[in-house]
Amino acid sequence: MSRLAAIILAAGQGIRMRSKLAKVLHPVCGRPMVHYAVDLAESLAKGHVAVVVGYQAERVKDLLADRKVALVEQARRLGTGHAVVQAQAAFQGRGGNEWNGRRFVILSGDTPLLTEAAVRALLATHERERATVTLLTAHLDQPAGYGRIVRGRDGTVWRIIEDRDATPAERRLTEVNAGTYVVEGEFLFPALAGLKSSNAQKEYYLTDIVEAAIRQGRKVAAYIARDSIEALGVNTRAELAEAERILRDRVRRKLMEAGATFLEPETCFVDPEVRIGLDTVIHPHTTLEGRTIIGEDCVIRSHSRLVESVLGDGVTVLDSCVIEGSRLEAECTVGPFAHLRPGTIIKRGAKVGNFVELKKTELGPGAKANHLSYLGDAQVGSRVNVGAGTITCNYDGFDKHRTVIGDDVFVGSDVSLVAPVTIGRGAMIGAGSVVTEDVPADALALGRARQVVKPGWAKGMREKMRKGKR
Repeated sequence: MSRLAAIILAAGQGIRMRSKLAKVLHPVCGRPMVHYAVDLAESLAKGHVAVVVGYQAERVKDLLADRKVALVEQARRLGTGHAVVQAQAAFQGRGGNEWNGRRFVILSGDTPLLTEAAVRALLATHERERATVTLLTAHLDQPAGYGRIVRGRDGTVWRIIEDRDATPAERRLTEVNAGTYVVEGEFLFPALAGLKSSNAQKEYYLTDIVEAAIRQGRKVAAYIARDSIEALGVNTRAELAEAERILRDRVRRKLMEAGATFLEPETCFVDPEVRIGLDTVIHPHTTLEGRTIIGEDCVIRSHSRLVESVLGDGVTVLDSCVIEGSRLEAECTVGPFAHLRPGTIIKRGAKVGNFVELKKTELGPGAKANHLSYLGDAQVGSRVNVGAGTITCNYDGFDKHRTVIGDDVFVGSDVSLVAPVTIGRGAMIGAGSVVTEDVPADALALGRARQVVKPGWAKGMREKMRKGKR
């Protein structure tokens, strides 16, 4: 394995996807498809990975800019064999042909279902058989669209015939080429140099190296995938949806094996990087995205969506909440129908209730904002009570400003806090107030018009209106 290198073919457009987006950029389970191949390649051949890009090359390069891979471009897409040739330069050492002493695993950028276990089994077969070329194959009930494996009577692999070039008899074969190979470097690139494009597509097929190896008397082996699903590529929208379903099922099963409970797993959308602690319960129809981390003994109720957020132990998220880029400490309660926007921090034991929205706000330990409020760009202290309908007026039409509320403050209902403003510790804000100036600690602030009562006025108005209609 120390001399193992990997080449990922990610240059194709994916015409059958019927999309403006390159096929390998389509997301599967929350991640661009090509990321799965890159993760696998980096795990197998750390520091020795080349990705061949072509269609929308700059977008693919930008996506992989932070990965430790060599990016090579196939300017003219003349087939899979031609694509692998482009990667040769990435393994050209200063002292000569570095690829000569390497073993290459060749992966497709559109096989997100392929597992590391399957590729390691392929590598083990290659080693055991002392092969020059080893193929990953699978038996499919509906093999249309895949290259077929043609074997001799003794079971040895003779060649791979592409679907468009196959005879009717060859199309009835069910063993297909999965598009994953292990090839010895000293054979690979010289063999590719001898490829011909005498086929229906007028392309240079990588699969033709099988016949080249046999002509040279070299060993060609095959490993049949135990689970044919792993061999499936994504070529259509329907296959994309199927890959999504399978990967999400794998993710949920892994989390359940680690101690999480899903009450109706098939209704929950969970991304691969999500982590969930012991005895946390996930209710139906929830969505957990990105690098969300949920602690132990939490409850996430139905129709809630958590994105790139961190939840401590014992957190309860009630129905229909959206939580994005936020951090919730232990024993918090959020919802129902709450919206926590990026930059929000909810301290231990705090509570965010019905139809409350927070943005870049820290809600202190034991604080409560229970009803119909907006807190933006705010620092809220411990044990603060935020009354229903409270708003921090953080935008003046040009800039955003902060509101600071000290510990033990009581904010009455329907209060507008016009930032920048500071409310001192222990202060009280009367209901319906518009607060435009700082409030000292332990003070009472009232900022509303004086109530005027006119006895009998309403009755007189009604009589006047009735007379006017006659």
